[in-house]
Amino acid sequence: MSKQKVVFILILLLVSATSFAQYTEVINSNRPGVSKSAFSVGTNVFQLEIGPYSVAETHTPLNYEVSGFGVDFAARYGLLFEELELNIEGIYQNDTFTNNNAAIPVENSRSNFRNFTIGAKYLVLDPYKNAEDDKPNLYSYFANRKFKWKSLIPAIAVYAGANYDAENNPYTAPGIEGFSPKIMVATQNNFSGGWVLVINLIKDRIGTDYSDFQYIITLTRSINPQWVVFGETQGIQSDFYADNLFRVGGAYLASKDFQLDANIAFNTKDTPSVFNVALGASYRFDFHRDKVTD
Repeated sequence: MSKQKVVFILILLLVSATSFAQYTEVINSNRPGVSKSAFSVGTNVFQLEIGPYSVAETHTPLNYEVSGFGVDFAARYGLLFEELELNIEGIYQNDTFTNNNAAIPVENSRSNFRNFTIGAKYLVLDPYKNAEDDKPNLYSYFANRKFKWKSLIPAIAVYAGANYDAENNPYTAPGIEGFSPKIMVATQNNFSGGWVLVINLIKDRIGTDYSDFQYIITLTRSINPQWVVFGETQGIQSDFYADNLFRVGGAYLASKDFQLDANIAFNTKDTPSVFNVALGASYRFDFHRDKVTD
């Protein structure tokens, strides 16, 4: 058997092993994009995901600039059931807002959480569970590469959480403070050939005067068992802020519990224009034990 076929079979075994259960032998991170997988980290698994990023924004009509840095973070824990995950997520930013409308530009230093959310995610539909017919065919390269109509049925998870916004936060709309609900539906399709499609539909800060709707679509492609690349689009719509962001990047699996990643984010408008560079890391503390069945 050729070396290429051996590598291909190993990849298929890895994909199949990570597709039929919540817990996986290697870390299951939401990074490098910002979308959320439909699957949890697995019971008794505690996972940290963090990524510093640069900030560079220019608003041409209003003639201001924003420059600085931030960090997004997430702590995830699988509790009680394979389908259930508790998580804490947030983005903290520190920047300088420069108003260029005056004769002498006026700078204002800002820092606060862009968002801080505590919530829970639950997998309600797993089409890959106990899918015996989806096991790789070790004798046919072409059988493993062909399209499977069943892959069009996505795994579906629901999420509910609570935001907390501090008073006089420079990154939120006027009057938004305290707690507000957030809900999400996350879908995930695992296609043959190492392609994964994740879609998030989000309703955020529900009940406030500036509740927003977001969609995130992420397409990931595994190059080999260690490297993946991705492309992502994110739409945001509210009376306070609207945008369409794009991200491209990749991730490297350093070990079964440790992942590194990088991406760039940009948009195509000038109200404001956005260009951010982000690096990230994910680490898993794995205390998972398989249930003993009789």
